Amino acid sequence: MDVYNLTTVSEFILIGLSDLPEVRYPLFGVFAVIYQVTLVGNGAILLTIGTVKKLHTPMYYFLANLSLLDIFCPSATVPKMLENLLTEKQSISFVGCALQLYFWVALTGTEVFLLTVMAYDRYVAICFPLRYTLIMTKVRCALLAAGTWATGFLNSLLHTVFTFRLSFCKSNRVNQYYCDIPPVVALSCSSTYVADMLILVVGGILSIPSSLITFVSYIYIISAILKIQSAEGKRKAFSTCTSHLLVVCLFYGTAIFTYIHPSSSQHSPARDRLISMLYGVITPMLNPIIYSLRNTEVKRALRKVLCHKTCLQMT
Repeated sequence: MDVYNLTTVSEFILIGLSDLPEVRYPLFGVFAVIYQVTLVGNGAILLTIGTVKKLHTPMYYFLANLSLLDIFCPSATVPKMLENLLTEKQSISFVGCALQLYFWVALTGTEVFLLTVMAYDRYVAICFPLRYTLIMTKVRCALLAAGTWATGFLNSLLHTVFTFRLSFCKSNRVNQYYCDIPPVVALSCSSTYVADMLILVVGGILSIPSSLITFVSYIYIISAILKIQSAEGKRKAFSTCTSHLLVVCLFYGTAIFTYIHPSSSQHSPARDRLISMLYGVITPMLNPIIYSLRNTEVKRALRKVLCHKTCLQMT
């Protein structure tokens, strides 16, 4: 290709959830409600953990970090999607696309590492209950949480730099409702070898050990629970990790379904974009619901906080 024929892309066009104009407003309404529920649900979890001293433990400290991620992650993509549904504009600037990709990859990567740390926390709590407070100290918890955020954002910086160093001279239409690495790299007219290898190598180095640690932790957890003699003891031990296990299954299940499901003629691009909603929008909304319904301590603390707020308003 002649280098003089290359044109610089100054903005990208985000392909929306549907090409049908009549469904734009219903979709806007549905996802606006989902986004609000996500913000309120995760905000309630943060407020409860912050105000109830009984929940100032490592398990709930990590849960607070998860709730923060579940607020920030959809906030990186949903507001722009809602704007596009409402205005039919669909464009995003080059810098805006780079920032959106950076924060999306950073936050989802941080969530992978945080779920791994939470699995390790449950492993220590169930397999070494007498040494739990000695192992999971406040300093260690803070270092583990800081490490997950730092690793997620540094990993994203690496991918973002190498993605946007590419030359874009083909179509500027991103086949997704937000800027993600695969659809943006697909628009490049220069060699994508380094960017592709970066995804494979760095992604493998970071995600495979994280997944294995989570998986192995739950093998030891289940094994330890099965060794407990009393049914009541088993129930109590399992109840401390049920919520996290459900969140892990939901996160990895939707991620695999989004990125690894086989492509076929029956899957239209619009349907694939709707499927990706499972990973980026639906999961953050469901996480606080899972923790509030499956965790007795969180339910009690939520009732306490809500009753306190109601009493204050009535006086």
